[in-house]
Amino acid sequence: MRDKRYILITTLFLLPFLLNAGIPAGYYNSAEGLSGESLQWALHNIIDNHTVKSYDYIWTAFFTTDDRYGDKVWDMYSNYSYTLGDDQGGSASGEGQGYNREHSWPKSWFNDKSPMNTDLFHIVPSDIYVNNRRSNYPYAEVGSTTWVSQNGSRVGYSITSGYSGMAFEPIDMYKGDFARNYFYMATRYKGEDSGWTGSAMTDGADLEPWAVDMLMEWHDNDPVSDKELDRNDAVYAIQNNRNPFIDHPEYVQYVYDPQSGINNGTGPSVALFQVSPNPFSTTAVVSYNLVIDESVSLHIYDVSGRLISTLQENISTSAGSYQFSWTGTDQNGSTVLPGIYFVVLNTSTDHSTLRMVCVTH
Repeated sequence: MRDKRYILITTLFLLPFLLNAGIPAGYYNSAEGLSGESLQWALHNIIDNHTVKSYDYIWTAFFTTDDRYGDKVWDMYSNYSYTLGDDQGGSASGEGQGYNREHSWPKSWFNDKSPMNTDLFHIVPSDIYVNNRRSNYPYAEVGSTTWVSQNGSRVGYSITSGYSGMAFEPIDMYKGDFARNYFYMATRYKGEDSGWTGSAMTDGADLEPWAVDMLMEWHDNDPVSDKELDRNDAVYAIQNNRNPFIDHPEYVQYVYDPQSGINNGTGPSVALFQVSPNPFSTTAVVSYNLVIDESVSLHIYDVSGRLISTLQENISTSAGSYQFSWTGTDQNGSTVLPGIYFVVLNTSTDHSTLRMVCVTH
């Protein structure tokens, strides 16, 4: 979504995976039209009861969930370039000596219980030493630092309103990633957190108000990237559930601050935006639900950013639900080649992008 979602590097070896990527048709139907806690419960029911893997399997999962440039580890805590498999596990006396399995939502907060202790949506590869320095500190904005990693991740006392204790601050590039991990955890395990120890950042699976405010800011400032889109698909292939806050970033506001800006027109105007089926062979149906009256533009682009088709162009549209069909043809009516395309929706208060895959005609 937004700027980072336009950056897509496609390679032939990824094509078989991408052809199976995307939100399954109807996956979020039961969440349509909801907000606040009702929406969160609906999302919980959609993503609940995922396929549980073993703790050892996480090493294998990283080969598809966190691969960078084919065989390197995508480490959000460190600049070191680790090779998947070769540099995993062990101990470290400093940075650059290997990677391990980081529970971004520390496992001590949920007493290392299953299935959250192997849930890939919050477990990421990280430099062993940096992971140890992070410990189980909450995420927060840090003032004076006691330690800084090679990529700029920081340990120190929080300056975030509502919490003044020791904290770990990831770099700006990945703050949104971790925020959406946390919104997932709070939703996936809502009502399933009996006996959780919690933390200064959490009450069981619920986020403390100060954490919600900070994570919403991180979510807004660091929009969903292609890295997260690909990771969401990869985890779905393993666990058979998805992170709703990556698929629909607007859900963050609709769950945690549903009244802000919606009625006065300053908040997001689109409550639902999806493509089905995806992948498609002959026709893709683009659907959206408009919360307020808006001028709407809806375009199809290829991976190079070239305009392929215009479904709407600055059309004054009343609040309500709308569907448009795209038959895989360009502005001249010619059939497009199989591949990856983007449908982009613009209003005065919202900008959303969805990836879709055209297979054969």
